[in-house]
Amino acid sequence: MHITRLHLTTVGLAVVVVGLVAVALRPGTETVDLATVARGPLQVTVDDEGRTRVHDRFVVSAPVAGRVLRLALEPGDRVKRGDVIARLRPEMAPLLDARARAEAEAAINTAKAVLGGARAEEARSAAALAHAQRERKRSGDLSAEGLISTQELEARDAEARLLTDAAKAATFAVHAAEADLHRAEARLAPGPSRLSGATIDVRSPSTGVVLRRLRESESTVPAGDPLLEIGDFSRLEIVVDLLSSDAARVTPGARATVEQPGASPLTAKVQRIEPAGFTKVSALGVEEQRVNVIVELDGAAGTGTLGDAYRVDVRIVVWETASTLVVPATALFREGDRWATFTIADGRARRTAVEIGHRGGRQVEVLGGLAAGAQVVLHPGDRIADGVRVAERTK
Repeated sequence: MHITRLHLTTVGLAVVVVGLVAVALRPGTETVDLATVARGPLQVTVDDEGRTRVHDRFVVSAPVAGRVLRLALEPGDRVKRGDVIARLRPEMAPLLDARARAEAEAAINTAKAVLGGARAEEARSAAALAHAQRERKRSGDLSAEGLISTQELEARDAEARLLTDAAKAATFAVHAAEADLHRAEARLAPGPSRLSGATIDVRSPSTGVVLRRLRESESTVPAGDPLLEIGDFSRLEIVVDLLSSDAARVTPGARATVEQPGASPLTAKVQRIEPAGFTKVSALGVEEQRVNVIVELDGAAGTGTLGDAYRVDVRIVVWETASTLVVPATALFREGDRWATFTIADGRARRTAVEIGHRGGRQVEVLGGLAAGAQVVLHPGDRIADGVRVAERTK
């Protein structure tokens, strides 16, 4: 058979086409990010938002009803224990109308009449007691001479004791009537004049900072009405409301880290876990059972950058170890009810089952399936499968 140039050209084109098809169908190499499994420290934390709170807080109230003068202190001003923080002018007694005045005058007359009767009874009881005492003395003399019996002498003694008690009761009745008269007269007594300028100084119960001024201007206040709120920033604590399931993992004394925007993290520790929980509705409208955990800053750390009711991020350590085998959490994926990852062998990805332990924020403890030094694929996508050629992405 004679082979012509046309035949050679056709065969060559066929070989080229087959080669191109083979290259096109050949699996490509996927570029991936890799990480190395190694031993290192691992820390498991419970993270949530918290709010700062001054531990020693004092609400200063008006000791009596009156007119409080304009407060000169502003929020943020520092005060010392015993400093005058407010001045109060006692309120004058209210004026009585005609009916109330008539009732007060009638009450005074009634009290005077009762007092007069009590004094008359006191005088009668005193006279009766004096007579009984004289009779007792006379009976004693007659009994000594044998002129009266012992029974008659004992009767005189009993009568004298009864009249002594009656005289004491009459005296007490006079004191009670005098007190009732003073109380009735007090309703008509004139109140102190406001023109005298007398004021009561309200002093700070503690050294600290003014948190809030509850009265902005001069006004009349009842007794017990709050005026100022003072807090001592030397002891600042943070309230974190955790899910009850997370709070059960926290123990008193656990280390914590407090983070705030634009400042270095602060060290703290869990002071206490409140025994009672409460229900809170989340932003998604789901009812959650939460528990307040109180975290206290170490020493005076952060008092210069934190104030009262500031929002902060809190990380509470619930488990940690200095050395264990760890793998990045982004290298793991679920495969049924187990965890798996892609390791690298001979330039290809190999699906590998992994047994994990404690899970930190970015790293996970490896209990089985991986050895130190193994390379794993980070963020494996849909194009990564068992046996696919991979190459590390250059940075």
